[in-house]
Amino acid sequence: MQSVLRAAAMVPASIPSPDWSGFDIPLPWGTLRIHAYALCILAGIIAGLWLTSVRWARRGAPEGSVWDIAIWAIPFGIIGGRLYHVVSSPDAYFGPGFDGTGDLSLIPQIQRGGLGIWGAVVLGAVGAWIGCRRAGVKLSAFMDAAAPGLLLAQAIGRWGNYFNQELFGGPTTLPWGLQIDADNPNFPAGMPADTLFHPTFLYESLWNLVGVVILLALDRKFNFRRSRLFWLYAIYYTLGRVWIEAMRIDDAEQISLFGITTRLNVWTSIFVLVAAAVVFVLLGLRKGEGADTPYLPGREPAAVAATGDADAATDDDAEGDRAPAKDSAAADAAAPETDAADVVRDPDTDVSDSESRDNVPEKHSGPDRTPAADEAAGEPSGGTMAAHGEPAAGVSGRRTGPAGPEADSTK
Repeated sequence: MQSVLRAAAMVPASIPSPDWSGFDIPLPWGTLRIHAYALCILAGIIAGLWLTSVRWARRGAPEGSVWDIAIWAIPFGIIGGRLYHVVSSPDAYFGPGFDGTGDLSLIPQIQRGGLGIWGAVVLGAVGAWIGCRRAGVKLSAFMDAAAPGLLLAQAIGRWGNYFNQELFGGPTTLPWGLQIDADNPNFPAGMPADTLFHPTFLYESLWNLVGVVILLALDRKFNFRRSRLFWLYAIYYTLGRVWIEAMRIDDAEQISLFGITTRLNVWTSIFVLVAAAVVFVLLGLRKGEGADTPYLPGREPAAVAATGDADAATDDDAEGDRAPAKDSAAADAAAPETDAADVVRDPDTDVSDSESRDNVPEKHSGPDRTPAADEAAGEPSGGTMAAHGEPAAGVSGRRTGPAGPEADSTK
């Protein structure tokens, strides 16, 4: 018991401020600063892509297509996230009230922090759409596969706010209160140096991790399709973002609606929550359309093969219709040639063998007549007669019977 109490006493009553925020890489012309914030974002992207690639492969998507999509979605998402942050927190860039006293050179300095998730999602979706079209897959299928991975990336990326000591909540006396260095530019003016703050980065990170588990469990049970899992992600995330965002005390654009003035991100989360819920319900009311495939229509491997076979068959039929005589001639050429000497081996005998009997008129009857001979009677004896019914050269002029219709077709 005493050991447990001692261990409990050693647990800090607050979350300490970080002692490390990155490292420098020496270069011939100076140093390259690698920020912890950027490393957290990169780690989140890698983890999210890993989970997405696993789920995407299980959907039967083409191998490697997730990377073809990501190469478009990630840059678009980063640009969109930065633009949304600049719009939602414009004072540092344009000055209070857009009076021009801000510093526009801070806009591309993403290493300082500041990525708005909604700008990242919207513009990232545009990049994903481009990648999906190029890969021949459905954007809706990719959105479903990526939803849990997107939430996982956000959970890890949020730790970048901890290393930057930014986007924290109001003062608190809870044992998990967050320490912020008093000399940090983000420390609120006029507050005691030992003030603790709500670690909103930690709240959102834990909320997102729980959401990953929930989304995976629901998808396993209900097998959501047509982007419904993505909209479920939007519902869950905004539900937590509303109360977490409301706790923050950093500078942000304030919007007044319905007599309520609050942060722009709070209103955005509310509107996205309502819209996502409506879309989720409407998609659930629609009946399933077509097969469950991640491929765009006409881009499925089986469909491509079937189309090729159909085209080949059509070409063959057209060729057969255009040149029947050529096919008949080819068939005749493929048939084995018969030596004229074998056809009439004994000119003094009326019917010397079965081949000679093939040319006997149908009224002929005799003990040697067989059904096989009847079937063969229509087959021409190639090389036995010349054109216009004249005897072939080197063959007896005696004819054993009149030429049938089939003989005329081989002229």
